[in-house]
Amino acid sequence: MSDYSKVDTSKYEKDYSESSFWEKVRKFAAKAGGKVIYNALLLYYALQSPDTPAWAKSVILGALGYFIAPIDIIPDVTPAVGFVDDLGVLIAAVATVAVCITPEMKSRAKKQLKDWFGDTEIAKIE
Repeated sequence: MSDYSKVDTSKYEKDYSESSFWEKVRKFAAKAGGKVIYNALLLYYALQSPDTPAWAKSVILGALGYFIAPIDIIPDVTPAVGFVDDLGVLIAAVATVAVCITPEMKSRAKKQLKDWFGDTEIAKIE
């Protein structure tokens, strides 16, 4: 797997909007899988927090913009591996802004994941 922490996501910030985020999640949640969606939700909830500093929001916007962008390193429509690059970028962003992700944000993301996928995906991320 490539080192997605080195992907320059700053050019993807413009691709982020709240409506496009939820559209992508609704359209591709099942295909992307629980790990991708969980990490995207963690970043989304951190972005919404007024306590998240500007530097972290910039990282989050780039990563979520990359997730939303129709063209990335591996196209999302590629069977079996289409979301591998998205997962790598999302995980790298979560690791970068981990100090900004609160237990409450994790809880909200897990609750949403459970609502969509059931207990099976929760067990996979823990």
